[in-house]
Amino acid sequence: MELFHSKDIEGGRVVLSEEEAAHCVKVLRHRCGDVICVMDGKSTMLRCRIDEASPKAVAATVLESFEGWGGHPYRLTLGVCPTKNNDRFEWFVEKAVEMGVDRIVPLIGERSERKVYKTDRAVRVALSAAKQSLKAAVPEISEAVPVAEFISKCTGSGALKLIAYCFEGEVPRVSVKSALDSFPGNEIVVLIGPEGDFSPAEAGAAVEAGFVPVHLGASRLRTETAAVVAAAAVYFKFM
Repeated sequence: MELFHSKDIEGGRVVLSEEEAAHCVKVLRHRCGDVICVMDGKSTMLRCRIDEASPKAVAATVLESFEGWGGHPYRLTLGVCPTKNNDRFEWFVEKAVEMGVDRIVPLIGERSERKVYKTDRAVRVALSAAKQSLKAAVPEISEAVPVAEFISKCTGSGALKLIAYCFEGEVPRVSVKSALDSFPGNEIVVLIGPEGDFSPAEAGAAVEAGFVPVHLGASRLRTETAAVVAAAAVYFKFM
């Protein structure tokens, strides 16, 4: 199944961007009369019949629409510190989107090696991964914020809030699976630190804000691996 993306949907008509149109006509050889599937990036998939087809523009009429197509029964926010190697962070974004995530927030921690993060490439990766994994919704890739600011905005939230941090025996931790299994709701926030981990002050602020300390197993994981493991744990809980 091929899935296209369009932001230009109005009055039962869909217009593909030049990039999507070129892929549709030049690569996949679609012509007028063909039926294609288009997602709006917000959760709706549309079955459409092509009326106009050129490598620069494709226009189509909506035949059917499907709300919540390819969705998941939970809401997951992952606050993750970008890695020094940007490719590794983009790999995490791709895999998290394939499984199911609603929002990814790049966090800048006190120990982060990367102090500035531009989201342009991650946004493109998220869109591509959503199309590849047949999801009609593209998760939000937020602008980078300091860890402390993100934690402060989570105060009072009814979500299950988890922080993966070693704590070096100072604070008892539970497995991420145990924490998820004991939570009756479906809104989850997970914090994953940088290569040098969260600072003690950041971890302490998270606990004060209601974040539950968790571990992801006995292995020491890279930042991007830990983030994917956390996404997978949520995915399997609700399957």
